[in-house]
Amino acid sequence: MKRRLPSKSRGSRSRPEKIAFQGERGAFSEEAARKLLGADIELLPCTRFEDVFRSVKDRRASGAIIPIENTLAGSVHENYDHLQNFELPIVAETSVRIVHNLIARPEVRFSRMRRVYSHPVALNQCLDFFTQNPQIERVPFYDTAGSVKMIMQEKAEDAGAIASAVAAEIYGARILRKSIEDDRQNFTRFFLLRRPEWLKNQAAQSGASDSGTQWKTSLVFSTPNQPGSLFRALAVFALRDLSLTKIESRPLRGKPWEYLFYLDFLGRVDSPAAGNALNHLRELADVLRVLGCYPQGA
Repeated sequence: MKRRLPSKSRGSRSRPEKIAFQGERGAFSEEAARKLLGADIELLPCTRFEDVFRSVKDRRASGAIIPIENTLAGSVHENYDHLQNFELPIVAETSVRIVHNLIARPEVRFSRMRRVYSHPVALNQCLDFFTQNPQIERVPFYDTAGSVKMIMQEKAEDAGAIASAVAAEIYGARILRKSIEDDRQNFTRFFLLRRPEWLKNQAAQSGASDSGTQWKTSLVFSTPNQPGSLFRALAVFALRDLSLTKIESRPLRGKPWEYLFYLDFLGRVDSPAAGNALNHLRELADVLRVLGCYPQGA
């Protein structure tokens, strides 16, 4: 069942809150935003992921939706770095089934198609389609939905785009081929980010009504560059029967060949088991910071 998260504007007559995301209208991040927060939100499209984080930090948006990993393409490494640098807490997650459609202007026929634009990840997830249609060239573009917007504005007569069905609807384009991705088990996980003070206003949520909710905690830490240090760090969770769902390493800037470890585990950060594990980890780690504690997404 879809969980709609409270927002500052809900229950009042004020204008809808503004949520930042990377890409153009119709991007999969927009779908994730509406899945978490409903239709009554204002959207702030941004060109770069860094712009998304900065728009929340600078109060031009009240929250942000960012993709963090895809079941086929893997992690969005840049966003792990931004989570560390901008210190915006994760307050929710969701996953979106990625359906890639071949889209063109309404008058363009498939037989005339010679070029297809899209984000490089989307192009690489539709390789079977391009193998079956060698006359069509793959052309990388900065955004899936942005590629639809571009072919409509440029009035391209022999070009198409790969994007969501929502993008086709927004820009008045037509879907020529539905669901051309190679693998139907294609999902992207998204985080909802807020400013730190938002959490203080939501403290009342953590009551009995959440007793049946499965929670997840994300954190980042580093360990001394010594034999067995990572093993000992991970053991603090095994000793408390806390299930790890994700671990990702990223280079530690200024310290060549040393790393930050991003980790997700099931459980609330304020539970006795998690509290003991984190206190133990603090004794072993050089750096430790909790990035967010949030209901496990569907």
